[in-house]
Order: sequence, then structure tokens, then C-alpha cells
Amino acid sequence: MLNYVWSFLVTAGIICSIFLGKTENLSNAFVDSAADAIQLLITLAGVICLWSGLMKIAEKSGLNALVSRLFAPLLKPLFPNLDKNGAAFEAISMNISANLLGLGNTATPLGLRAMKELDELNGKSARASDEMVVFVVMNTASLQLMPTMLGSLRASYGSSAPFEILVPVWISSACALTTALVIAVTGNRLSGRKKWKSLCPPSRV
Repeated sequence: MLNYVWSFLVTAGIICSIFLGKTENLSNAFVDSAADAIQLLITLAGVICLWSGLMKIAEKSGLNALVSRLFAPLLKPLFPNLDKNGAAFEAISMNISANLLGLGNTATPLGLRAMKELDELNGKSARASDEMVVFVVMNTASLQLMPTMLGSLRASYGSSAPFEILVPVWISSACALTTALVIAVTGNRLSGRKKWKSLCPPSRV
């Protein structure tokens, strides 16, 4: 879907620049944007490599298990059917840790690993389990205590105080996560009730 959106925007921009006689600006934009993209990639590559390496060290050193135990009291009510010492619970904990640090792309491999473990527990069914739904919601509307990637982006574009956005990020991410979790958990419960009613035969008086 995003491919269609971006293709439409690029095509519309080219057509508009031709009709408005701004082809010179269009050519300059192509060249400048390409250079800016490479510079941005180099800037973010250092941050991503650093935190990816730290996450790998945490995995090899057994820190994952410690993080999983720390998050267990908060995550167990949301994932009551998961073993808190299992691989899925551990992967979810590490993914949430990466999201709390605002690592963005670094959290993606951990999220994929967690979803793979949840899919195995779900019997690779075509229907997502309640745990998979809640995890996707938490991963998408994640709480960020330290928006590392966003701060890096702001610094690369010349911000003198890249982390002055901390309080708005805390408020907005907390509101988004709370709202998303309420909707997901409520939806799971309603879906479970409907499924249970469909399995129960109608009573005869």
C-alpha cells in the first residue's frame, strides 16, 4: 500500500513541476535529496550499529533473562497464557526494552523474533492469537522513555537541543499505548465471548 502512496506522490510532484514550469527545481530536488539521504543513512548507521551490538551482547550474556524477569509483573497480565521463562516472553521483553529506548529499526528484529515464537505457540494458524494482537499493538504504539533515533534525526538536521521533546514524547506515546491496549484487550475479550457462545448449544426450555 505504501508503495502506491509514494508512487502517487512522486508522480504527482513530477507532473505538477512540469505544468508549473518548475523542472529546474525538480532536477535540483532530485540531486539534493539523494545527497541528503546518503548523509542521513551514514548518520543513523552509527547509532543503529551501536545499539544493535549492545542488544546482541545482552542476548549472549544472559541479560535477556534478567530483563524478562523485570518486565514479568507488567507483561504477565497482558500475556496470561505465556510462560514467563519462555522464548516468546523473553523476546517480547527485549523488544519492549528497545522501544523504550526509542531505537526504532533496532527493535524490528526482536519484534520479528517475538512474533515468530508467538506464531509457533499458535500452531502457525491463519488466525492471530490474542497474544499476537496485543504484541502488535504494543510494538506499534510503543512507549518511549528515550527517543534515541528521533533525537539523532533532530541532531543531524542541526537542532541545538535534540532531546527537548522528551516530555511531549512521553505524554503522546503513553496516551497512544494506553488507548491501543484498551481497544486490543477489549476486542480480544469480546471476540472470546462470541467464540464461546458459538460453541455452546442453545438451551431448550
